[in-house]
Formats: sequence, structure tokens, C-alpha cells
Amino acid sequence: MEWKISGGESGVDIKTFLNRQHISKRMLTDIKFAGGRIAVNEEEVTVRYSLETGDHLTVQFPPEPKSPNLKPENLDLAVVYEDKDILVVNKPPYMTTIPSREHPDGSLANAITGYYKRTGVDSAVHIVTRLDRDTSGLVLIAKHRHIHHLMSLQQKKREIKRSYEALAEGFFPNKEGTVNEPIGRKESSIIEREVRADGKAAVTHFQVVHQCEGFAHLKLSLETGRTHQIRVHMSHMGHPLLGDTLYGGDCGKMERQALHCFSLSFTQPITGTSLNFTAKLPNDMETLLV
Repeated sequence: MEWKISGGESGVDIKTFLNRQHISKRMLTDIKFAGGRIAVNEEEVTVRYSLETGDHLTVQFPPEPKSPNLKPENLDLAVVYEDKDILVVNKPPYMTTIPSREHPDGSLANAITGYYKRTGVDSAVHIVTRLDRDTSGLVLIAKHRHIHHLMSLQQKKREIKRSYEALAEGFFPNKEGTVNEPIGRKESSIIEREVRADGKAAVTHFQVVHQCEGFAHLKLSLETGRTHQIRVHMSHMGHPLLGDTLYGGDCGKMERQALHCFSLSFTQPITGTSLNFTAKLPNDMETLLV
């Protein structure tokens, strides 16, 4: 990363300046001891250097260690957007985001590792927004540690916006509404969640796009990001998602939960550019709406 120092930053030491750029203390330590470099006007300096107007500050991050257990795979990867810092892809259903005991191969992380190898990106995989294996749609990936840190700060401030489309069972008398019910882990399961008084706050907004025979096409947005939030809230309302057998859905029309992340919006943290992406419904959901 590079900066041209302005008059308002003159006299500030590099450590303070980089802290203002949200470069973490841990990253500064790694830059010092793990192969990074800080230079002013092409001469290496320490973080105690006092910046002057017109200085050209360059920070080179150290090489990123890669997981030896994450093997690159030559899988189809639907790249929606890419720049030097971030990657947005459209994940198909039936693909895990990261490898698991049940699905050690064929994950999105494996696909990204293979893509990085083919395109010369020397980085570990940093998933910013995850989706369940059977949920399709847009996923945001940071291409290096510092961007992952900046995107995590945006997540904490709820500045990364995602919207979903779903097919939920039953008739919806109200064309829009909000579910504000806390969600926690079900005591009898390590996977399943449920609405419970001692759970964490969870708020889901829904809008009925079209009422079909036996189910409704919904658009949903979240104020919180609890595990399985949409699935749990819809089931709690008595409208489980089609195909979502974990939460009471019927698999007669769908073989997986009918949930798709169709919209992703955020600010590119380095350039400040506002980015907005959409992804159309996959065929298995689209077919039911024809």
C-alpha cells in the first residue's frame, strides 16, 4: 500500500499514521518480523519515523502462510467481480464454503485456492461472508489479511448489506413484516438453532414478491447475522423454507433449502467506491416460479 503524505499529516509518526489507516498492531509486528517492509521515499524506515509533507510512504505486507490442508482444486468459479483487494463470487448450491469432515473436498475455499494458483495471486483464502452448503448466492472474499481486517470492521458496523430470496411454505396474509425473535443453539443439537428467550437478538425483514400455490416467493434482509437466521425465523412463523428438512420444510419440490443470496452491497475499503452486485436465482428455484 502507498500514500502521499499531505500537510495535515506532517509531523505524525508512521505508527500513528498506520493506526489511522486501521492497520492492526499484529500486522505491524508481522511486517517487522515476518518479511514485510516500511519505506519512505524508497528508503527503509521504522515506525518511529516522523512523516513530512510530500513523503511517499510504502508498506509491503509479509507473505501470507497458507493452510497445508487446503489443496487447490480446478473447479468452476463464477467470478462476479475482482480487483486487487477483493473477490465476489456466485456460489452454487451443494458447495460448502470451507472444507468439513463430511465434505473435505470440493469447497469454495478449495476452488478459490485453485483460482489463485492459476492467476498468480499469492495469498491465503479469507472468506468474509459465508453461506451454508445448500444456500446459493453471492460470497465476498478478501484477497489479503489487511483487507479482511477492514471488511471485518465493516461487518461489525453492519455496513455490508446482503439480501436474500427464498421460497417459504404456506400462505402469507401480510405482504411484508418483521420477525424480531432471539436465536440460540438448540440444546439437543450441535447444528440446529431455535428461537429461545436466552438467545441472541435477531431481526429479519421479509416482503412477499408473489404468493404461489402452497408457497410464497420472498425477499428478505437481515439486521443481524445469526446462524441459520432466515431458516429459523421462517420456521418459527410456521413457514419453513421449501426443502429445509432441518427446520420442518417439505422436500417434495426442492432437494435443498430454497434460499439464495441475490444482493451484496459494501464499500471497497481502500478506494472508497460503493459496490453493489446481484445474482439471479438458480435454476432449481427459478423453475418453481415459472
